[in-house]
Amino acid sequence: MVVPGTADYFPLLSHTTLNWSSESGSATFGAFVGHILYGLILGVSYATLDKVWVRLFIQSDPLNREAHGPGLRVLQSLGWGALAGFAGGVVCSPILLKTGVLTKVAGVDTSFTNWHGLVLHLLVSALIGMSFGLLFRNESSNLGAAMAWGWLFGLIWWHLGPMTLLPLMLTGVCDWSTNAASALLPSLIGHLIFGAVTAYVFLLLERRYTRWLFLDPRIAMREQRRARPPGTPAPALWFLVLGLGVLLPILWG
Repeated sequence: MVVPGTADYFPLLSHTTLNWSSESGSATFGAFVGHILYGLILGVSYATLDKVWVRLFIQSDPLNREAHGPGLRVLQSLGWGALAGFAGGVVCSPILLKTGVLTKVAGVDTSFTNWHGLVLHLLVSALIGMSFGLLFRNESSNLGAAMAWGWLFGLIWWHLGPMTLLPLMLTGVCDWSTNAASALLPSLIGHLIFGAVTAYVFLLLERRYTRWLFLDPRIAMREQRRARPPGTPAPALWFLVLGLGVLLPILWG
């Protein structure tokens, strides 16, 4: 999420000339990352409140009660997400190993042997996959939508992980400059592949379970209403955000 006020409204309010040059964009790259993380926090907060509202005031009605309780759905999402994230970690491991990212997966100044780095990388991948399962269940109506969500998920975790959380845990400060983003571009490719594979495997697991539920006509209509309908503008918007998120660090770096 990029709020136009930073680049557009503030100069207009102060009666200064708009500056859309590459130098200005490079100087405000930190604000770009901050807006992405702001959008992430806003979206997760809204989704959490929405799910709590639905659980308390809609699904608590006996007429809307599901065959399986919310606890089982959460456990399924966590399990499928962990398996999908593990698969994504396995697929992107050769790229991270070739670029030298895997041996430094625990920190900038910390080196591991390939095996230790691989084990830690797969463990973190499974944990991140759990978050995908909680956030994106029933969001993908087809493979194209799943890829869009997966790439966006990988892009967000690139900003949240190597650029923010990891430096904060190691040094107490994070570097949102274009130089830092340029140095982490090999990791960005790995995160995009990880997101795509995670989304694909999760979609396969979700569809396998959904086909089993569709055997009961009473549950089939309810599950169809739960899934995001095809034809919405969400995938197109995510592709636009994905293109900006990938191209801007490359151009400004």
